[in-house]
Amino acid sequence: MTMPRDVIRADVLSLTSYPVPNSVGFIKLDAMENPYTLPWPLQEQLGERLARVALNRYPLPRPSLLLDKLKYTMQVPDDCDILLGNGSDELINLIATACAKSGAKILAPVPSFVMYSISAVLAHVEFIGVPLNVDFTLDVAAMLEAITAYQPSVIYLSYPNNPTGTLFDDADIEQIVRTANRSLVVIDEAYQLFAQRTWMSRTNEFDNVVVMRTVSKLGLAGIRLGYLVGLPDWIREFDKVRPPYNINVLTQSTVDFMLDHLNVLEAQAAKSRAERERLAEAISLLSGAHVFPSSANFLLVRVSDADMVFEALLSAWILIKNMSKMHPLLGECVRITIGTPDENARLLTVLKSIQL
Repeated sequence: MTMPRDVIRADVLSLTSYPVPNSVGFIKLDAMENPYTLPWPLQEQLGERLARVALNRYPLPRPSLLLDKLKYTMQVPDDCDILLGNGSDELINLIATACAKSGAKILAPVPSFVMYSISAVLAHVEFIGVPLNVDFTLDVAAMLEAITAYQPSVIYLSYPNNPTGTLFDDADIEQIVRTANRSLVVIDEAYQLFAQRTWMSRTNEFDNVVVMRTVSKLGLAGIRLGYLVGLPDWIREFDKVRPPYNINVLTQSTVDFMLDHLNVLEAQAAKSRAERERLAEAISLLSGAHVFPSSANFLLVRVSDADMVFEALLSAWILIKNMSKMHPLLGECVRITIGTPDENARLLTVLKSIQL
């Protein structure tokens, strides 16, 4: 009898699946989603648009009109090109696959987005993690030393960083980019709308920089679309390992529609930014809680007992993310997505009732 262990790679057998808990009935503050839905008139208009989509046809592999519209709306430099992915996750996998030469290495600060390391493992590429400083800023000296020692093919910089919320210093990033002149530097701007800072306009200033974004955090997590911006030479090569028809027709049509209504999503992000500051101040006043500065749509909070806080909120039907086992620097830390004012008020009520 053939068993999975007889066929599946040993490193895959040792992995665990990406955990996504059942959130039905919960206040969901664990996945950095936009908590606001579209206004009803837009829902109706979008529904009418999607009803006319040709579901019987394959999607365009490179929808030129949508790409041009995305470039214009997101202010992509004229001499740069764009590649669409089924979320940022697929783009990260494409980069790892395309760069998986013998002896290749992928480097990133840690803790950071786990898919950087997972994609490296799946592509048989060594992952090098460089610990952040204790305040979650970049350890620039350690990064430069690692770049010199390992000569990585790819360097990821999450801007701002997940799960810490830190917005790395631009001068530090530029120093890394200039030192890593034999590496591709991927600046991951998944939370750009909450940080309101970007490297997009500088993408063409360096021949080794690409910028990656997603529409997930804008309020469109359900449609799964990420995009990579860079000089055409990079985009052309990554496009070769993209699965055909990777962006379905409903996603393409939804993005085309929402690019005309980006002001709605920007207004929702402004609400989340205001709530982030209000919630950070309120939690910081609780005894035993330390709130780290955040430029994203979540807060990283250190408490005395992360497991206890997680379970207490879970019993109150509130989901957050327990980060305390992810990395030594995250000891007793939990990550809390910014919700609606009502959701945040409920969160605070429970937090005030327990010993942080």
